[in-house]
Amino acid sequence: MGSSGFSWKLPDHPKLPKGKTIAVIVLDGWGEANPNEYNCIHNAETPTMDSLKKGAPEHWRLVRAHGKAVGLPTEDDMGNSEVGHNALGAGRIFAQGAKLVDLALESGKIFEGDGFNYIKESFETGTLHLIGLLSDGGVHSRLDQVQLLLKGVSERGVKRIRLHVLTDGRDVLDGSSVAFVETLENDLAKLREKGIDARIASGGGRMNVTMDRYENDWSVVKRGWDAQVLGEAPFKFTSALEAVKTLRAAPKANDQYLPPFVIVDESGKSVGPIVDGDAVVTFNFRADRMTMLAKALEYEKFDNFDRVRVPKIRYAGMLEYDGELKLPRHYLVSPPEIDRTSGEYLVHNGVRTFACSETVKFGHVTFFWNGNRSGYFNADLEQYVEIPSDSGITFNEQPKMKAVEIAEKAKEAILSGKFDQIRVNLPNGDMVGHTGDIEATIVACKAADEAVKIILDAIQQVGGIYVVTADHGNAEDMVKRDKAGKPLLKDGKVQILTSHTLEPVPIAIGGPGLAPGVRFRNDVPTGGLANVAATVMNLHGFEAPSDYETTLIEVVDK
Repeated sequence: MGSSGFSWKLPDHPKLPKGKTIAVIVLDGWGEANPNEYNCIHNAETPTMDSLKKGAPEHWRLVRAHGKAVGLPTEDDMGNSEVGHNALGAGRIFAQGAKLVDLALESGKIFEGDGFNYIKESFETGTLHLIGLLSDGGVHSRLDQVQLLLKGVSERGVKRIRLHVLTDGRDVLDGSSVAFVETLENDLAKLREKGIDARIASGGGRMNVTMDRYENDWSVVKRGWDAQVLGEAPFKFTSALEAVKTLRAAPKANDQYLPPFVIVDESGKSVGPIVDGDAVVTFNFRADRMTMLAKALEYEKFDNFDRVRVPKIRYAGMLEYDGELKLPRHYLVSPPEIDRTSGEYLVHNGVRTFACSETVKFGHVTFFWNGNRSGYFNADLEQYVEIPSDSGITFNEQPKMKAVEIAEKAKEAILSGKFDQIRVNLPNGDMVGHTGDIEATIVACKAADEAVKIILDAIQQVGGIYVVTADHGNAEDMVKRDKAGKPLLKDGKVQILTSHTLEPVPIAIGGPGLAPGVRFRNDVPTGGLANVAATVMNLHGFEAPSDYETTLIEVVDK
C-alpha cells in the first residue's frame, strides 16, 4: 500500500468462490445482426455459438462495442480491435484515438506540445512530410483531421509540405480514394495560392504499402519506404489523381491493394523524397499499422530490410504507438493513460494468466488488453504465446487461419492446471471479413466456432467457467446499406462491406464451475465492452475496483 492509500488487493466477492479456471474467448469481428444472405455468421455452421445463444437467456446477452462505449467521439464511430481490447482489459472507458486527436485539434494543444515544437524546427529550411491513411473511416485516421493539421502548420510557418497517401477501401467503400484525393488536391492548391509549396508526393494501397502490422510482412513497409523516402516506385505520375484513377482501372484493382506510386516533375524526378533536415509526421492515430514504419524511421539499428538511405529527420507520430517501447520518441498527442487494468489487478492477486492468439491479433490479448503496455506484469505468473500467422497471402486464401492451433494451445493450458485465466483471440471473422470474400468468411466463422468448442470442452473437463464475447462487428454484415437498410447497388451489383460495423456483440457465460444463481443483470441495458472486466473479476471471486464500469452479473439465491 502506497502513501496515497492505494492497494492492489481486491476484496473478495461475497457470493462467488475463487479458484475456478476461467477461459475468456474473444471472437474478433463477431457482431449480432439480422439473419440474411450477407450475414456470414448466420450462414456458417456455428453449432457451438448457436447453443450458447439458445441456452439459458440469463447467460447470454449483447453489449455495445462502438462509439462512446469504447471511448470514440460519436455513435457513428465503428469500434475496432484496439479500442475494444483496451475496454475489455481496462474496465473503464478512456478517450481513444480519434477522440484524443479531435480534442487536441479543437483546443489547439496539438500545436503547443513538445512533439509539434520538435518537428517545427524543420519548417524554415526543410520539408514537412505527412504519411498516413487517406480515409474518413475513423478507424486509423480521418481526412478532416489531416485538413486541420494542414491548416495549423500553414499558420505556423511551414514552407514546404509533401503528403504520402495510403488508399483505404477497407474501412470505407472501395473506390472512395478518388474523391479523397480530389478533396486533398483542392486543399493543397489553396495552400499553394498562399505561397506554401504543398503537394502529394507518393501513394499506394494500405495493404500493399506501409501499413503492415505485427511484423507480418516487412516487404509492405519496404515498398512504402522506397516511395516515400527514396522517391522510387514502379509507377510514376505527374499527379496523384491521375495515379489513383489509372491504377484503379487495372483488372481486379481495388483501393486496398493499389501498387506504390510516386509523383514526378517534368524531368521525371520525384517531387518529394524524404531527405536530411526534413520533418515527418505519421498521421494515423491507431497504432498497429504505423509501428513498423515508426521503427524504420526511428531505429538506428535496423535489419528488417535494406533502407539504402536513412535521412536525418525530425519524426513524430500523431500518437505514441507503443508506450512500452516509447515509440516514437516524439508524438503530437499524448496517449490515454490507461492504468490499473484488470490483468494487472488479477496478477497482483495471484491469478495465473495465459494469453494466446496468432500474430495478427496477438497484441490485442496482450499489449492492448494491458492498457497499451508490452511485456509481463509478473513473468512468474503469466505466459503469452504467439502463433505465427500466414504471411504472403490474403486471409481469404486460408480462412481457417490458426483458429484450431490457438484453441489447442488454450486447451493445453487449461488442462495443465497451471493457469487460472486463459485468454485468447480468434481473428477469423475480422481478418477474413475484411477481404470482402463472403464464402471465405463463412468458412472462417465455422472455423472460429470449432475452436470455441475445443476450448469449452477443456473447460468442461476441469470444472471451469467460460466467458465468450467479441470486440466489434464485421462478419455479421458484409454489404453496404442505404438509410433504409437495403443493400446498395453499383452497376447492378451489391457493394460489399469490408469494414467493421456498428452492431452489438454477444457475451455468454457458463461452464460447470459457474456458481448457481449467477445470471446477467437486467439493469445494465447499455452495457458495453468495458463492463466485461468487472464481470470476469467477479467470476474469479473478486469485487472489481469501485471506479470500474459495473459488472454485468449478479448472484440470486435459488
